[in-house]
Amino acid sequence: MTSHTQSSRAAWVLMLCAAGILFITTGARQTLGLFVMPLKDSTGMSIASISFALAIGQFVWGAVQPVFGAIADSHGSRPVIAGGLVLLAAGMALASLADTQWMLMLSLGVISAAGAGAAGFSILIGATSANLPPERRSFAAGFINAGSSLGQFAYAPITQALISAFGWASAMLALALSALAGLPLISKLGKGVASAATDHASSMGLRAQLRHALRDRSYLLIHASYFTCGVHIAFLVTHLPGEVALCGLPAGVSATAIALIGLFNVAGSLGAGWLGSRVRMRSILFWMYAGRAIAIAIYLVSPRTPLTFYVFAAALGVSWLATTPPTAGLVGKLFGTRYLATLFGLTLLSHQTGAFFGAWLGGVTISRFGDYGWMWIADMVLAAFAALLCLPIREARVLRPAAAAA
Repeated sequence: MTSHTQSSRAAWVLMLCAAGILFITTGARQTLGLFVMPLKDSTGMSIASISFALAIGQFVWGAVQPVFGAIADSHGSRPVIAGGLVLLAAGMALASLADTQWMLMLSLGVISAAGAGAAGFSILIGATSANLPPERRSFAAGFINAGSSLGQFAYAPITQALISAFGWASAMLALALSALAGLPLISKLGKGVASAATDHASSMGLRAQLRHALRDRSYLLIHASYFTCGVHIAFLVTHLPGEVALCGLPAGVSATAIALIGLFNVAGSLGAGWLGSRVRMRSILFWMYAGRAIAIAIYLVSPRTPLTFYVFAAALGVSWLATTPPTAGLVGKLFGTRYLATLFGLTLLSHQTGAFFGAWLGGVTISRFGDYGWMWIADMVLAAFAALLCLPIREARVLRPAAAAA
């Protein structure tokens, strides 16, 4: 076996294991919206209270990623990911006992969300990018992200079937057990610490790199557009089941729609990864966000039938989490891979800050107005705004201050 073949095989093993872990963590997280109505009926908690607990989880998932990213950048990704999977399982197991908002906030809002963040995309892409040649990183990001989409596709119908057959608490326990299935995959991942000899930012310390990045306009525009993406994603994944219920349709329509989003995003993620090495990533993001705004506009004037929800889900699925590979790619293109887990982790924090508002305000809207009408309009406007924010992003590699001075 030639060294090239060995290298190619090692790269595929690395990407498959990272995608497998994201399959589990995202599959478990992105189906939590299916528990909202069962929790309401079983515990008496209001939709607003449950939504707020899930919104806390959205924020915590993002808030921990730069922290765990910095640890992974300094000490390696394997222990971080292992701890994350254990926390994810523990939080979901505790959630199966939740009967108050505070217990739900602790279990799903803090513990499991922190675990999912520690085993999330920013840590996994940092572990893989540092061990792949530059020409393969865009495809790798798309491939790994496709694992998250496939997880959503697989988990949604299974979770709904478990809730229907055994109740929400047993279904939550099943999700907890599934999180532990990712532990054997960790040994195949790279250490996740970039080589100082191969990264242009290696001579900069983490603090210096952070100061430099936070003064860069393109990096801030990436944060702003990704914030609006978070609003959109969290609102949909948390409240789409409620929207379906308001239309008098069975819960199975929700599960199918969520699964279709994941299925179509497999193609979207792979396509985004492939396109990332061929066209400008800011252009990919522009058309993805613009496409979301158009899809919502069409949905708002369409009859509320199962077919409408399925077509809407398919249209959304193309860009659902497929914004992640080009967003991470832009960060890597600007600053290299040495501190990618930290820098992209901060970007994910912006995304999840938006996600907090998307999940929470969806609950506030339905409680105050009895439907999600205003939230849909806000979501459409934000998607269009995100598209415009992507246009001024500069894709050329940012020079280090020392190099610029020279």
